[in-house]
Amino acid sequence: MKANELNKINKLYFSYQDVARVLNISEKAATVTCARYVRSGILIRLKRNLYIMEQKWNYLTSSEIYEISNILQVPSYISLVTALSYYEYTTQIQQNFYESIVLKRTMSLEILESVFNYSKIKKEFYFGFKKKEKFFIAEPEKALIDALYLQYLGRYKLDLSAISLEKFDFVKIEEFLVTFPVFFKLYLKRKIKNEKT
Repeated sequence: MKANELNKINKLYFSYQDVARVLNISEKAATVTCARYVRSGILIRLKRNLYIMEQKWNYLTSSEIYEISNILQVPSYISLVTALSYYEYTTQIQQNFYESIVLKRTMSLEILESVFNYSKIKKEFYFGFKKKEKFFIAEPEKALIDALYLQYLGRYKLDLSAISLEKFDFVKIEEFLVTFPVFFKLYLKRKIKNEKT
């Protein structure tokens, strides 16, 4: 079966150009082939001209899922409870639910059983993340700030009682807060103070 040849593509996700090369067909024929393979369940379409083998999807590591999350909406970085869970700063467990911060638009995408949730923030607050392996993720302190900021705006719910506040670097939190509005800073400090007492 020609579809088995796609296993020769040594990438996590690929384009119809990769399919054309491996199957030795034209790019036009590759677009038709990809559409047919998506309909038959051999491929999953991640976004325009990006595909992954369905059999590979079921065995993705967390790092690979985060990498895919980054490319589904660009630019973006993993944040909120997903990032806090990655760092083991929360007892909350999210099953097949991945949260990111973006500049373009708030949206949610569902791929098979997995949900990718994207929350938009202003450009001046889009910082405090780093590259780990092949994905971008908020530093723990910024993930907490992102979550509390969206909660402050009425766009997110964070269970602070599930967060290990003693693990955070509060000097770094203060540094990250410089660009945020005064009222939010007071809100964050009050929330954390109440949780600690």
